[in-house]
Amino acid sequence: MSKSESIKDGEKGPYDPVPTSEKATDEIKLEAKMSLLNGVTVIVGSIIGSGIFVSPTGVLKYTGSVNASLLVWTASGIYSMIGAYCYAELGCMIKKSGADYAYIMETFGPFLAFIRLWVECMIVRPCSQAIVALTFSVYVLKPLFPDCTPPDEPVRILAVCCICILAFINCWDVKWATRVQDIFTYAKLLALFVIIFTGAYQLFTGHTQYFTFDNSNTEVTSIALSFYSGLFAYNGWNYLNFIIEELKDPVRNLPRAIGISCTLVTVVYVFTNMAFYTTLSPVEVLGSEAVAVTYANRLFGVMAWTIPVFVALSTFGAVNGILLTSSRLFYAGACEGQMPEILTMIQISRLTPAPAVICMLSIGVSVLCLPWLRWSQPNLSRPIKVNLIFPVFYILATLFVTIVPMYASPVETGYGCLMILSSIPVYLIFIAWKNKPKFFQIGVGAVTQTLQKLMVVVGPQKSKVQNTP
Repeated sequence: MSKSESIKDGEKGPYDPVPTSEKATDEIKLEAKMSLLNGVTVIVGSIIGSGIFVSPTGVLKYTGSVNASLLVWTASGIYSMIGAYCYAELGCMIKKSGADYAYIMETFGPFLAFIRLWVECMIVRPCSQAIVALTFSVYVLKPLFPDCTPPDEPVRILAVCCICILAFINCWDVKWATRVQDIFTYAKLLALFVIIFTGAYQLFTGHTQYFTFDNSNTEVTSIALSFYSGLFAYNGWNYLNFIIEELKDPVRNLPRAIGISCTLVTVVYVFTNMAFYTTLSPVEVLGSEAVAVTYANRLFGVMAWTIPVFVALSTFGAVNGILLTSSRLFYAGACEGQMPEILTMIQISRLTPAPAVICMLSIGVSVLCLPWLRWSQPNLSRPIKVNLIFPVFYILATLFVTIVPMYASPVETGYGCLMILSSIPVYLIFIAWKNKPKFFQIGVGAVTQTLQKLMVVVGPQKSKVQNTP
């Protein structure tokens, strides 16, 4: 796409950029405003959504026993830590927003990077955000409809309001977005710690009858599917890498944030599941639509209403985490010329990627980058260097967890392949085809210019000043 039609910093016109300060060296760019604590809450808040509260049944369904399910929860956490450890090297070596996308672009080139960008931005992230926002709405409205499911219309309207409010916050200030993430991460951790402490009391008073290996399923496909369910619950451990340009001292803070977050979430997930099984039988867990609510109804008495409230807070924070990190993925793709140029631009006074945030309204391959770059670019600066046994183990485990469920669920696999393949014609037409008609380039430039004026944004660049004699 041509950039010739967009407004450049320094051009004259009614929408000239307003300088952020009088210093000639100031830049209009994403600023590093996030501390180590902010990084931890981004990861923890992105991982912990509604699943651990609502339906931690997938692992139990395929393992068949409580003890086997707890082993899978623990192993899934360790597996995620290994992936996160590999990402620490990649993030400190390739200091670009976009995480997986940036690493694949650097290692394997634009075609595979675009496939990753397409699947993530057009399918995975918007769907995840919509699902979590709808879950938030259901639990906010649940106290108003105690004896039935809330109606669809108010649920959808409230979900839209949730996304719009968080989009505004993310457009306005990164600090506001990280404060929201901090507050709601603390709220969901508080809820989980309450469950864990009550479960510990139950455990110490002898409620251990369900902790057995009875009925454990040893089939390879079942084991793989149980890990698939467990790993899905840990999804989000790599989200801080998407916004690494906004993290203070990333070489120091990125690996620390990843290590603290993954350890904390693993401990919380395992202990929360143990708490559930001190009170609920495997049959009750499998039959419950909201395990945490059923657990609270058993133990919390008149205070059982607090759990739906905490689930709502948890999902609200999860929506913010998805929005905060996904907008940077749009931004990174646009900077590489694989998405519209307007998404590279930054609001000149707030220094946030407002167009990329607004656009949001509408993991194994990445680890492979690490050994490949060790071979192809051995001289790259590596502030952190992991032992190659970790990425090799992670890649082999990923193949196992991916290929076996594909064999067990061929129809779903076919749908997934079609989604991935849909990126190819888009890439050929909009990215690979360079000699587009003049009218098309002019039209894209005009749209970019209009949106740039509307949102008062410019591309990331240094402010220009005239040289003085």
